[in-house]
Amino acid sequence: MTAPELVSKSRCFHGEVHKYMHQSTATQSKMTFNIYLPDAALTGKEKVPVLYYLSGLTCNEDNMITKGGALAHLSKHQIALVTPDTSPRSCGIPGESDDWELGTGAGFYVDATQEKWSRHYNMYTYVHQELQDLVKEHFAVDALRTSVFGHSMGGHGALMLALRNPGHYRSVSGFAPICHPSTSEWGRKQFTEYLGKDEELWARYDATELVKQYEGERLPILIDQGADDPFYKSKQLQPSHFVIATESSRRNVVLENRVQPGYDHSYWFVQSFMESHIEFHAKHLKQ
Repeated sequence: MTAPELVSKSRCFHGEVHKYMHQSTATQSKMTFNIYLPDAALTGKEKVPVLYYLSGLTCNEDNMITKGGALAHLSKHQIALVTPDTSPRSCGIPGESDDWELGTGAGFYVDATQEKWSRHYNMYTYVHQELQDLVKEHFAVDALRTSVFGHSMGGHGALMLALRNPGHYRSVSGFAPICHPSTSEWGRKQFTEYLGKDEELWARYDATELVKQYEGERLPILIDQGADDPFYKSKQLQPSHFVIATESSRRNVVLENRVQPGYDHSYWFVQSFMESHIEFHAKHLKQ
């Protein structure tokens, strides 16, 4: 595997933030990602646990790492963080940047099957396989201690990845995740465009449908939702569907679901609860 190209690096707390670019096989395009490497990983003294963070619609690899307030807490626990982009970019697909809910910045963490998108929009394979293989090969991270979290569209991606791959992720959490995309405006629109009209295929990328069938190892899940989030109120996110499915399925998942009064959908909300999410993952990554 070709080594990623270093674009920039900066010191932050007890570690460094590196930005890399590489040619992706999965997306047939140039992709960028950030990685926060605590000092233990930089010195090579030990392999550290790693957290993957998936961002939401319109975001890129920089939003969370600059706005989320995570690095002080990751430094404290000596946990690496990887923040990938949310889609391929500048692929020459007609209309790929015309709609903020589709195409550029809106990959939805699926492998597209429709001809228009299928060559490049393979974000499931990119995030779960290619990027993690690259990180494991080139950085001092312990691939056996991996967890995932995300915001909104990225929360959907995180829950879906963990439920589809039992035993791979030690824990998963979401800030205002899209929990039932097959039945919400944020989901049906994108799934139809990327995956066609086969709703059985949609279910493979839908956390609420996946948790009903989950038969894997014990999976700790944490969800935070702002009570004043307009997308919560308009039923774009539907965390209640996921809660009900989790409780009724009696699957081997342990869910903590929190609704936070006064908070909206922004990174002010994400930043407010970032420390508790890092603490949640640190507990499971260090067991």
